[in-house]
Amino acid sequence: MTGTSLGQLVLVPNTLDLGAAEVDLRDVLPHAVIRRAATLQHWAAEDARSTRAFLKRVGAVEALARPLQELSIVELPRPRKGSRDSVPAQEWHALLAPALQGHDMGLISEAGLPAVADPGANLVAAAHAAGVTVLPLAGPSSLLLALAASGLNGQSFAFVGYLPQEAAARGIRIRELESLSRRQNQTQLMIETPYRNAALLAALVDALTPATRLSVSCGLTLRGGFCRTETVLKWRQEPLDMPDRMPAVFALLAS
Repeated sequence: MTGTSLGQLVLVPNTLDLGAAEVDLRDVLPHAVIRRAATLQHWAAEDARSTRAFLKRVGAVEALARPLQELSIVELPRPRKGSRDSVPAQEWHALLAPALQGHDMGLISEAGLPAVADPGANLVAAAHAAGVTVLPLAGPSSLLLALAASGLNGQSFAFVGYLPQEAAARGIRIRELESLSRRQNQTQLMIETPYRNAALLAALVDALTPATRLSVSCGLTLRGGFCRTETVLKWRQEPLDMPDRMPAVFALLAS
C-alpha cells in the first residue's frame, strides 16, 4: 500500500536522562524536533508512562496538538515471557494503523534515537514493508556520542550489545571482542544494565590485555557526565567507581 494518503512514521529522539535528574529539553533536542513532537497525536513507545512524561515536558515548551490524556500511545509488543519466538510480523504491522489511515505517528525510545539498540527497529522495518515513509529526526545517540568522545577508531566500529552475565562466558566474550578489534582495528562498543556497570568494568579490566585502550562514557549530555579513555594498565592502576543508576557505554580498541 503506497500513496500520499499514508501518514509518516516519525522517529522522535529522546533525552539521555533516564534514571537521572531531568535536563531542559531545549539543551538536548533541537527546537524543531520539540515542535514536531507536539503535533503528533499517535505514538508507539516502549513504555507509555515514560512517553507521557516526555510529552508533558514537550508541552511545557510547545503546546500539544491535543490534551495529553487524549493522545494515543501504544506500547511495542514484547516476546512472551519464557518464549524464544519473536513477535509475529502482523503485530508490528498492526501498530501502523494510524499511519495506514493517513495520520503521522511518532516512534520514541526510552532514551536517545529510536530503533538504534532499540526494539523499535522492528516497527521501522514494518513501515518500510507497508510503504509508510520513515522520517528520522536529529537527536542524541549515546553510542555515537561515546564513540566520538572516546578517541578510538571512528572509521570502523561495531555495537555488540550486552555481554553474557555469567563470569566465565563473559570473559570469553571479552577476549573474543579484543581479538576481533586487534585483527580489524575496529572499536567494539557495548552496554550494560546500570546496576551492573561496575561488574562489567571490572570484567573488562581483568580480561583485557594491558595495552588495549578502554573507554567509559556515562551521563553524556547530563551534568556530571564524563568520558574516560585509558589503557587497561592505567585503569588497573587508577580504578573508577561506576554510577549504578546511570546508563553507560563501554568501548575498547586493541593495539
